[in-house]
Amino acid sequence: MMKFLLTICVLLATCSPTWASERPTAMPGVPDAIHGKVLQTMDAGAYTYLHLQAASGDVWAAVYKAPVKVGQDVSVDHVVLMKNFESKTLKRTFPAIYLGMLEPATGAVALAAPTAGAQADGGPDPRVAKARGPNAYTIAQVIAQRNQLQGKTVVIRGRVVKYNPQIMGRNWVHLRDGSAAASAQPDEILVTTSSATKLGDVVTARGSVRTNADFGAGYAYPVLVEHATLQP
Repeated sequence: MMKFLLTICVLLATCSPTWASERPTAMPGVPDAIHGKVLQTMDAGAYTYLHLQAASGDVWAAVYKAPVKVGQDVSVDHVVLMKNFESKTLKRTFPAIYLGMLEPATGAVALAAPTAGAQADGGPDPRVAKARGPNAYTIAQVIAQRNQLQGKTVVIRGRVVKYNPQIMGRNWVHLRDGSAAASAQPDEILVTTSSATKLGDVVTARGSVRTNADFGAGYAYPVLVEHATLQP
């Protein structure tokens, strides 16, 4: 299971029947993104494999299935380098491959473009009204009061600025609400949920506060909201 924790920050779902049975060794943090021209593409199940001509040389990457064409310039972001990655669907082992999410680049196709209300660079419009009713907090308040709120139910409202679906059996959602403008605290928090959403959506999350969560491989969070339900 720990081998799959390394993919929390990418958009490749480890619960996929094909990929979940493959057990590569992950090498996180080198680099954060891969840019290059597409030399070859191969679709396999829910994924597209890309042979890229990058600045460092030819590399392979894999993203959610997308209509990418040979000759396009693409950027694969939030990458994790996998060594000796065996794709059972393709019946092929890649000595090295970068798993990540496809981002806009010259001629590229974005898998999840921000919706109306998001800034051009994918950043959120910070003006999101606070949730109403019992246990309602701004995100900055939850972060500031995390020790007192540990284990308690909170209701927060924010815009989805990052969405990593179906990793370890749950969706990983980053919300921002702009409350940092009136506070010294940050205004972005991780929410884990079984509810689906998409980038740019404004949602209300109800869940339990957890502090000092460490999933290994450098993925540690001083506070998050887990087992949450999402509503528009």
